[in-house]
Amino acid sequence: MKIAVTSASGQLGAAIVKTLITEIGKDNVIAIARTPEKAKHLGVEVRKGDYNSREDFNIALKDVDAVLLVSGMDEPQKRIQQHRNVIEAATYNSVQKIVYTSIVGDDINTAFSPIVQSNRQTEEDVSTSGLDWVIGRNGIYIEPDLEYLDTYIKEGEIRNCANEGKCGYTSREELGVAYAQMLLSDKHNGNTYNLVGEAITQTQLAAYINQVFGTNLKYVAVSVDEYKTERQAALGDFIGTVIAGIYEGIKSGVNNVPSDYKKAAGRSHISPLQMIQDYQLKHSTK
Repeated sequence: MKIAVTSASGQLGAAIVKTLITEIGKDNVIAIARTPEKAKHLGVEVRKGDYNSREDFNIALKDVDAVLLVSGMDEPQKRIQQHRNVIEAATYNSVQKIVYTSIVGDDINTAFSPIVQSNRQTEEDVSTSGLDWVIGRNGIYIEPDLEYLDTYIKEGEIRNCANEGKCGYTSREELGVAYAQMLLSDKHNGNTYNLVGEAITQTQLAAYINQVFGTNLKYVAVSVDEYKTERQAALGDFIGTVIAGIYEGIKSGVNNVPSDYKKAAGRSHISPLQMIQDYQLKHSTK
């Protein structure tokens, strides 16, 4: 069985590739990347695939049994056609199965909603493609908070507009485990899974980070408008608005959803504390 993973040079794609290698061996895994050189370190066959090029994927998906479609990073309306290029090329090549990495979220009420809407459209495109399919709705990655730790320490706080809303965080490595099983087992076909861990508040997140890293962070809640203004000033209008929209969604409860992780992965999701400990261990040995 040959399985291809798109956007394999990215962190999620790479995590899925690495897990698949342990399951079925490197000879059965194909990494697809817009810039193939950036995926060579994975140690598998690498094929070129730019989401904007249907022709790339007509070639990249040749002799592939299943494809993992990692959601693109472009602006929402561009993503829909980019994803269709992969779906249509999969159909053209008689690929048997497509698995899509979607997201948890509200498609109406926040500044993040346009991105959620584009993911929901691709979910529909995948489920009506005529191929076997599975959809994962990813929770928010915990890694960016940990990568931002130096700034948190400098400021002495985690500051956003989530208030006491709970978020079911996940990690790329945990997602890698789930997606490998979703690709390999037919029992998952036709299912949509919420791939999230235990839902926690920002205050709990700060406490866990303090426990692992020995920091003394506190959580400070601000209004949605105030946080949006701050993020736009720091990151620009588009990204700042998106980030504010994510935390607005947490505040309103859209990231506190039932988890299907155990159904997908065959084991329970590790705890938020364990994800932070694993991250600390991984980066302290580098």
